[in-house]
Amino acid sequence: MARKQVPLRLDPAVYDAIANWATDEARSTNAQIEMMLREQLRKAGRLPKNIGDIPKPGRPKENP
Repeated sequence: MARKQVPLRLDPAVYDAIANWATDEARSTNAQIEMMLREQLRKAGRLPKNIGDIPKPGRPKENP
């Protein structure tokens, strides 16, 4: 499935806080925003059932 591109305007301080959090968890800022949105959708009971889990942070392990 193709990813949807969405322009997003954020307060610079909010962006910096998210970017720092993303760095701490070895994610891109974009992945961190998606993780935050998915978590809030899940908590609100609005995340569709067919949506997969968010990949774990960091680089994927190489196959031996």
